Amino acid sequence: MTQSEFNKYFKNEILPIIARKYETDGIPDKIARREAYNNSTDDFCKNGLITEKQYNNWCISNSLENTKYWL
Repeated sequence: MTQSEFNKYFKNEILPIIARKYETDGIPDKIARREAYNNSTDDFCKNGLITEKQYNNWCISNSLENTKYWL
């Protein structure tokens, strides 16, 4: 899996959950997004979907961290 593919997954699957739970005011919760991104990459690494090197080098992109998500 590439980082681009993972980011697409995060945007489509995880970000809506974060938005519903922490962003009802429409303001991106950067801390919740970072934590979810880190937890998700950790899970993917533990399940063999990404390598440890990918896990250690990937960080949430500015667009995923800052873009408003509309439900």
